[in-house]
Amino acid sequence: MTIEDCKLIDLPKIPDERGNLSFLQNDSQIPFNIKRVYWLYDVPGGESRGSHAYRSSEEFVIALSGALDIIIDDGTQSKTVSLNRSYYGLYIPSGIWRSINNFSTNALALVFASTPFSEEDYIRDYGLYQQLKRNEEI
Repeated sequence: MTIEDCKLIDLPKIPDERGNLSFLQNDSQIPFNIKRVYWLYDVPGGESRGSHAYRSSEEFVIALSGALDIIIDDGTQSKTVSLNRSYYGLYIPSGIWRSINNFSTNALALVFASTPFSEEDYIRDYGLYQQLKRNEEI
């Protein structure tokens, strides 16, 4: 996988003067079945989250509130994607290194994953990640 396989996905947005509504249905707007959901919040200024890749898990990240940046890296090239609206998100396939930073005050990131939590799925060392990519093991 490369960063070209990552993509912003627009979610349905139903406007209403009482407030807008957006939704996500399993395997409808994103290219996987959801097996885990988690959220990041109360991240202190200057802190970064993530800084890992997954061997098999895919993710879809939405900034439900506030703004944040996701740096995606495929071992060859990297790109920063800013999320600041709740009606679109970033799809990140397996094998892509990601770091999330630049959280605004009260930012809330909602993450949908294709697999249940498994520590064995994580690659937390960037040097090892680069080696696995070079050897086409991920």
